[in-house]
Amino acid sequence: MRRLDFMVWMLCSIIATVSAVLGVTVADANEQYPPAGDVRWSEKEKAVLASLSLKGMPPVPVDPSNAVEQRPAAVDLGRRLFSDARLSRNGAVSCASCHDPSKQFQDGLTVSQGVGKGLRRAMPILGAGYSPWLFWDGRKDSLWAQALGPLEDAVEHGTNRVRVAHLVAQNYRSDYEILFGVLPTLDGLPQDASPMGSQAEQAAWAEIDPRQREDVSRVFANIGKAIAAYEKSLHHEPTRLDEYVDAVLQGDASARHLLRADEARGLRLFINKAQCVSCHNGPLFSDQHFHNTGVPPRNAARPDRGRAAAISAVREDEFNCLGRFSDARPEQCQELRFMVTDDPALEGAFKTPGLRGVAERPPYMHAGQFSTLEQVVRHYIAAPSAASGHSELTQPKARAVHPKHVERPPIMLSDAEVADLVRFLGTLNTRK
Repeated sequence: MRRLDFMVWMLCSIIATVSAVLGVTVADANEQYPPAGDVRWSEKEKAVLASLSLKGMPPVPVDPSNAVEQRPAAVDLGRRLFSDARLSRNGAVSCASCHDPSKQFQDGLTVSQGVGKGLRRAMPILGAGYSPWLFWDGRKDSLWAQALGPLEDAVEHGTNRVRVAHLVAQNYRSDYEILFGVLPTLDGLPQDASPMGSQAEQAAWAEIDPRQREDVSRVFANIGKAIAAYEKSLHHEPTRLDEYVDAVLQGDASARHLLRADEARGLRLFINKAQCVSCHNGPLFSDQHFHNTGVPPRNAARPDRGRAAAISAVREDEFNCLGRFSDARPEQCQELRFMVTDDPALEGAFKTPGLRGVAERPPYMHAGQFSTLEQVVRHYIAAPSAASGHSELTQPKARAVHPKHVERPPIMLSDAEVADLVRFLGTLNTRK
């Protein structure tokens, strides 16, 4: 399945989910909850439940910009590179430092910690191959381009592309050449040079012959493609919720024993009254879009603009789908070519994170602003104004200011309902 086909599938899934949710009657929403998780579901609610099941997940979309992503040799090379701390300035930071396999491929920190301290949380990478935009703000349009960003970032890996090329030549030459052909000669190149980084690194890069600069950048890009191949091989495991949904849809009486009563009530709230499924939909519990929900900035004096500030970055990125290091044809880069650039709703908007395993990976939001899921739920109930842009949770002051604003009814939950909703989110942990 190609990425555009997947996005069409995702859009259809979202439309079906929202239509089903809106079609739930008042009687359904007010139904008394039977004990022991034995909840009766309407046919419309069952349609929503089916859309959340992992069994409904299509194959991971093929990225035409990465010709090696499906090759086992690329997956193996990417796995080793992912854990190689030599791909950092201090020799102590690897991809796995912030995307720890033992912690759902994230680090559990408020903001990421590499050679320095970042400004946002590390996002889990399970399921990342299903998204056309990477990072909280979508500043990269492929997994391989995303893998390259931290390598040259001053507070993440803090390395540079010439140093990376030397490392490949010294330690991964045969593996590299099996996938990408003969490694170009690096004779005479300095140890440290890059179009990014320190002034000294940039000056050294400017002194390199343009043809050699392109050779080095291609080696750098190919390393990202190998890492992406490994990341796309990772997948979610079924959860207790998946078992429950499958049993409900099959009319299996065992369903009543798979969720507790409070968890089942929380699930009903999730797909109805609490409106969570409006954005957290599909098998990954994410619509893969960007939303401003008024999350408070860590620095009130300089609020993070999110997606609005990333549009130019992804468009100008030399490693994007339309760039010279991409394996795609221009007509295969539909997401980038038709990227939305002028929507005021993108100001202060961040990508909807997937919720699988969410109860086991606090803190929450793009910069770890909330330490518990209860705080997250109560934020949506409070619906504060946004520090940058306009929150989707509040009504616009003037239609002319936000013509595309989607009006949502306020979220009103009792303390007991908040507790039920939080309990439900625990069912998204992998079954152990």
